[in-house]
Amino acid sequence: MRTEQKLNMTMLCDFYELTMGNGYFQAGFQDRMTYFDVFFRDVPDKGGFAICAGLDQLIEYILDLHFDEEDIAYLRDRNLFSEEFLAYLKDFRFTGDIWAIPEGTPIFPQEPVVTVRAPTIQAQLIETFTLLAINHQSLIATKANRIVRAAQGRTVLEFGSRRAQGTDGAITGARAAYIGGCAGTACTISDQLYGVPAGGTMAHAWVQMFDTQYEAFETYCKLYPNNATLLVDTYNTLKSGVPDAIRAFDAVLKPLGIKKCGIRLDSGDIAYLTRKARKMLDDAGWTECRISASNSLDEYIIRDLLIQGAQIDMFGVGERMITASSQPVFGGVYKLVAVEDKGGAVVPKIKVSENVDKITNPHFKKVYRIFDRATGKAEADYITVWDETVDESRSLELFDPRATWKRKTYTGFTAKPLQVPIFQGGKLVYERPGLTEIQDYCRTQVETLWDEVKRFENPHTYYVDLSQKLWDIKQGLLRQSE
Repeated sequence: MRTEQKLNMTMLCDFYELTMGNGYFQAGFQDRMTYFDVFFRDVPDKGGFAICAGLDQLIEYILDLHFDEEDIAYLRDRNLFSEEFLAYLKDFRFTGDIWAIPEGTPIFPQEPVVTVRAPTIQAQLIETFTLLAINHQSLIATKANRIVRAAQGRTVLEFGSRRAQGTDGAITGARAAYIGGCAGTACTISDQLYGVPAGGTMAHAWVQMFDTQYEAFETYCKLYPNNATLLVDTYNTLKSGVPDAIRAFDAVLKPLGIKKCGIRLDSGDIAYLTRKARKMLDDAGWTECRISASNSLDEYIIRDLLIQGAQIDMFGVGERMITASSQPVFGGVYKLVAVEDKGGAVVPKIKVSENVDKITNPHFKKVYRIFDRATGKAEADYITVWDETVDESRSLELFDPRATWKRKTYTGFTAKPLQVPIFQGGKLVYERPGLTEIQDYCRTQVETLWDEVKRFENPHTYYVDLSQKLWDIKQGLLRQSE
């Protein structure tokens, strides 16, 4: 039996991917080229947009895609798979193509975020991990971005490891939160692995360990004079917590000429307590002391605290970010959209459902973002067949995806393809950006969206429409299915 440290992530797949793979092999479909899209149907929290994340973990997975002898032995013991198929798996590698929207990009429902072109078995076997990586990190990056925007320029740190859904939820969740705009994390291993800045000071146990609160504060200031943030709500925030912190700052930091320090509150009426604490600190001359707050925060609580005049410089957000507890499922799907015939022609495929939202957009596609040249703002996304181009010299008419009688005509625009090549012929061709670069890119891309799209409640509908050619192909396939 494998230990967790020796897991082969190729085996992190739904079992039907293996049974279908065996079936494809027996039917002679193993070399048939197929096209799959990853897309999602609804933005979490009824927001106006989501943030794409998780691509780098997908890249690592594809690079290591293989079955070893232990995996083959397990599959043989199931008595379901042919020896020919098991022999095929021994030399299994990814040899296909992948296009994806870069991490940190705002994304919208129904548009292809990742497109896979690969032989049938390869494309099918990577479904689960592809969705896991993109769904999880896009969910957390989206939630983090909402929280960071609510903080209105104040620092937000991710504090959620102990409430995350498992180890990977904590580790890659911290990475996704950083992409979404968090300044750092409490999760040490995420710093070690990905460079997400980790930091922290003390818990209530530190204060309780000493005979007096003042002794705990004084000792900490002596040990970490350049990083002295004191937790002031273990006993009584205003009667002893803040006064003891000021005494410790006066005794230890002031003689050293250190003016930067901090206090943190983790309970109570945060708005009231921070206003009072700010006045106490300022009156004592500690005007550069930063006030941090934590305790089950989210974008709505942060927004309300600031409306109420809370004096907070930094927010530590835990469970409601790392689990995206208000809507903890992203809902991305992986659907077959085309195959190639024996001559190499692309044949579109469609999934039909009585649930209109579940009818897929067929074919090998491109997605363009339409930017207004005058404002630089993103106006709409436009999905075309792969061989179409957008003529920027002509006007472009798009329909509202939720109310198809509404339409907009765009002129004076730039059309930018969103997906970029990641793998070609099984070879990585994408220059992977650093995490800080992804975070910076995310911030600049979110700034291209109109404020109306960024509203938390009832955001403006961002147009995502199909080209006339793609629309006609889709309608033709729908008629054929009747």
